[in-house]
Amino acid sequence: MGEVMGDRLPLAVAVAASPIPVIATILMLLPHRATNTGVGFLIGWVAGIGGATTLFTVIAVHAGLEASSGGSSAVSAWITLVLGVMVLLVAVRQWRRRPRSREEATLPKWMATIDTFSFYKAAGLGVVLSALNPKNVAICAAAGVAIGESASAARDRFVAVVAFTVIGASTVAGPVIAYLVARDRLRVPLAGLRAWLDLNSAPVVSALLGAIGILLLASGLAGL
Repeated sequence: MGEVMGDRLPLAVAVAASPIPVIATILMLLPHRATNTGVGFLIGWVAGIGGATTLFTVIAVHAGLEASSGGSSAVSAWITLVLGVMVLLVAVRQWRRRPRSREEATLPKWMATIDTFSFYKAAGLGVVLSALNPKNVAICAAAGVAIGESASAARDRFVAVVAFTVIGASTVAGPVIAYLVARDRLRVPLAGLRAWLDLNSAPVVSALLGAIGILLLASGLAGL
């Protein structure tokens, strides 16, 4: 189990490093109804990651890719290689689209209405950004296949999926939990963090994704 999570840790970090859900979380925590929308978004985000990873784990198990199956390592290795290339391409795209000045740091138009979201709409957005985002789907697919082929016991698979989900959701859960504990003291820091992320998230995330992509390529090549 430790080996499974060790190999899939870069994948969970890649999910956690997504800047859009982090910024969306902070925007939800700034208005008056922050608790309602923030908790809803977190629930949707966790459900999306956990649900997608569980789905691909079940598919891997029923497709006969358990640890005892002959060609499973090659399947996982090729998936990891492809995912590594995809993550590197995303890293390059993030870097090329990074804002050069504060004036260029603009958010998507749909984020302007986040402060009007209800609990259910925020939860739905969390599911969309986690389970229907192409990058996250690819990452959850790779993690699910790896868990399905490497963990023979259902309990081990469950623990691995939960651990992957917790790590992947940590950057969204952190601000929400901190706000629930000390909301009055966090409004100003959250506003400052949002401004910093607007300008700096793209280069930071592109560098992190680049490192993760290289790790995935190395892991995939080692498994062939």
